Amino acid sequence: MNDNKKGGLNVFPITLGTMTYGNPVAFDEAVELTRYALSRGIDLIDTANMYEGYDRTPGSAGGAAERIIGRAVAGMDRSRVKIATKLGMKVGDSPVDAGTSAAAIHTQLSRSLERLDTEYVDIYYLHCFDGDTPYEEMLEALTEELEKGRIRCYGVSNYSAAQLSGLLQAADRTGMPCPAVCQPPLSLLKQDALAGLLPLCRQEGVAVIPYQIYQGGLLTGKYRRNASAPAGSRGQEMPGWLMARDDALFDRLEAVEAAAAERGMTMAQYALRWVLEQPAVVSAIVGVKSREQIDGAVGAL
Repeated sequence: MNDNKKGGLNVFPITLGTMTYGNPVAFDEAVELTRYALSRGIDLIDTANMYEGYDRTPGSAGGAAERIIGRAVAGMDRSRVKIATKLGMKVGDSPVDAGTSAAAIHTQLSRSLERLDTEYVDIYYLHCFDGDTPYEEMLEALTEELEKGRIRCYGVSNYSAAQLSGLLQAADRTGMPCPAVCQPPLSLLKQDALAGLLPLCRQEGVAVIPYQIYQGGLLTGKYRRNASAPAGSRGQEMPGWLMARDDALFDRLEAVEAAAAERGMTMAQYALRWVLEQPAVVSAIVGVKSREQIDGAVGAL
């Protein structure tokens, strides 16, 4: 599969996800994995100001993953490495530590750039919808950062179709830049975005880069009915981050596995390819803990 270009983005079909950087993927290991992913052709690293792996608690400061990425790409040609980060989730107790107000955008971007040790990010995401901040305020702040060159484009994550439509209308009404990319959860087990969000993105030329494509590992074939979660899996380490593993879920998983077998694929390959085949999707975020997982994702293409 070749590089994709939609919505003004030219990226490799696999994006490196870093939500588990810090814990369980420790600093030096995460640095090495990031560099290995880049050596395999992956050119977009996805992170957020809140990411600190399993150490995350509501309102904790985050920043761990950004520091790791800063170390990993130090000395590299930045034109060959794309970095996406986000703001919006609570990362402290001050008014600018949550939401996407103009003050939060300027403050959190400055902090992210310092941790990443870079002068700009390629994509700056509004991590969640902020109903307390007018679209126009967000757009003005993002436009200012675009003009300064501290961001190359911006996007939204966890927005509904209605919320994205509102932002697009506001951008059109004010003549300010539209979002270039949308990042929703999307997998064979979670297809809500197909109903309205992805068709809207396709219509408006907004690229889609989904997360949770393996649904926390459920779609990799490692979980079996009436069996304990395997060692080192999300189900063992952070079971609260997974869907309930009941008979209804395993009915769905076994159906996916059968469909994958019919196409001569593993479950993980099938899950990844399915996401990449959806409208407007240009790349899929894959979180990893090993070189083998990077190789498996790249090999599935």
